[in-house]
Amino acid sequence: MAAAARLWRLRRRLAGPVAAARSSSSAAPPEKLTLRRQAEGVRNIVLNNPKRRNALSLSMLQALKEDLLHDTKSKELRVIIISAEGPVFCSGHDLKELTTEDDVKHHSQVFAVCAEVMTLIQKLPVPVIAQVNGLATAAGCQLVASCDIAVASEKSQFATPGVNIGLFCSTPAVALGRSLPRKVALEMLFTGEPLSAHEALMHGLVSKVVPEDKLEEETMRISRKICESSKSVLALGKATFYRQMAQDLDTAYKITSQVMVDNLTLRDGQEGIEAFIQKRKPVWSHSQDEKK
Repeated sequence: MAAAARLWRLRRRLAGPVAAARSSSSAAPPEKLTLRRQAEGVRNIVLNNPKRRNALSLSMLQALKEDLLHDTKSKELRVIIISAEGPVFCSGHDLKELTTEDDVKHHSQVFAVCAEVMTLIQKLPVPVIAQVNGLATAAGCQLVASCDIAVASEKSQFATPGVNIGLFCSTPAVALGRSLPRKVALEMLFTGEPLSAHEALMHGLVSKVVPEDKLEEETMRISRKICESSKSVLALGKATFYRQMAQDLDTAYKITSQVMVDNLTLRDGQEGIEAFIQKRKPVWSHSQDEKK
């Protein structure tokens, strides 16, 4: 009898861990912070953490970086779109990662990776489009400003409200200061008050404002138009645009004049000119390195 009781107790103790293991193995895997889809030359990277307002946590930034860098030399990739799930495009940094619970080393890593992602967007060989439907604040606004093109729905808003919680948006100010007139950028930074979509358009933060139900259609229209051009020519042009923007006028013209000459040595450069003269559609090589 005593032996039977001991056996029963042993089975009961073992049942707990086994049941927990079964429950754990059957649980659904956590959703990815970003989703990456690609078709017909267009890659859509979706910020996929609406419960956290698509905050740019360190994990989110690392996932975004990975998706941006994935197979960028592929001739199949022509355009990247960054969009988001939920009513908030991106609320900026995850403030839970910026408290004293984490040390200075962690805080430094968050801002370093964020800066790396923002500068990476402009270094990629293909255009990057922000498709904004909702609120973009702080580093989320920085993300929009860092993209080459931004298409926003009419309900979208843009703000850098860090000053209101004692954390001035100094890193978002880098992108804002290069996208907006200085006084507009500083008003946003000093007050934290948002710009409407149409105000953002007027001041140059976004490229287009459309009704919400037309947002995806317009973004894809722009993307398809880009896909009609030579990838090698676009890559050269994008890199040169950002390079010359940091120069004085004389240096900028010197740089771009040489790039125009280099452009003519590309197979696609000559193909495009010949096709125009012959009044036919050009046939692009889609290579970034092929020379005539």
